[in-house]
Amino acid sequence: MEQDNPIIRKAVFNPKVKTYIFFIVLFYLFISVIGILLIPIWIFGFGQWISGKFFNTLKCELSTKNLYFSKGIILHIEKTIPLENIQDVSFWGGPVLRYLGLTFIKIETAGGGGSHNSNMMSIPGVEEAEAFKNLVLLQREKVIKEKNNHSSNHAISETQLLVDIKNELSEIKSILSKK
Repeated sequence: MEQDNPIIRKAVFNPKVKTYIFFIVLFYLFISVIGILLIPIWIFGFGQWISGKFFNTLKCELSTKNLYFSKGIILHIEKTIPLENIQDVSFWGGPVLRYLGLTFIKIETAGGGGSHNSNMMSIPGVEEAEAFKNLVLLQREKVIKEKNNHSSNHAISETQLLVDIKNELSEIKSILSKK
């Protein structure tokens, strides 16, 4: 990251995410006709290997201005979300996640296109999820305050510029009227 956007915190992921991925894929294999044939391959090694590979692709970094997240093996997803675009940060978890002691942090953003999913990002299994969520929200508030202060300062400087131009024009008018 750039020097003007240093990383505040890197998320640490709970290794139980691997178990979650293993069982979720196993479930989908079980309910699909072709998947039933692949269950032995998944159970006896391939599933643990893929789950571990997926876990190693998880990366989430909170910087002073953005939240960066990447995941995936075959379909690799990378997202950088400006903090001022974050609308809501919440937790999501079903019975399997609760059993494993995991939660998903769900980030909802403003804008981003037509589909609902383009405005949402889920981060699986962040350790100390509550603290990470609070840090994201705190940094978001800092960015918004800084942006608002900059906007109001910019408006004041524009107003001052207009006043200065008016004064200059008045002086020019005064000089021209004397001639």
